[in-house]
Amino acid sequence: QVQLVESGGGLVQAGDSLRLSCAASTRTFSNYYLAWFRQAIGKEREFVAAITWNSGRTYYADAVKGRFTISRDNAKNTVYLQMNSLKPEDTAVYYCAADFSPRTVLGVPLRGYDYWGQGTQVTVSS
Repeated sequence: QVQLVESGGGLVQAGDSLRLSCAASTRTFSNYYLAWFRQAIGKEREFVAAITWNSGRTYYADAVKGRFTISRDNAKNTVYLQMNSLKPEDTAVYYCAADFSPRTVLGVPLRGYDYWGQGTQVTVSS
């Protein structure tokens, strides 16, 4: 069983930065995919970014490329999402997710994550 706990959300102004953290209570994430999703009010949950634990290969949604960076700290069993140049449209609840073998769409691990955190609110004011 994997438990994920997100932190780092908050209220910021457009153009500011935030770093989200996702700490995992599992012995190892070896061979796992770790991802961030977000869900805005009235919208479906959408993929933001993912990283493979072993190789560190990263994947990003077009909406965040060049602004967000996903990374992991193996020693701390933690994955991060550094968010720069935040926009009001980035406002959402951000969720951390993990899975050994998510389903890919055009090579991107988008679906089928079994483990989810409780979410952390990010609000960007204009």
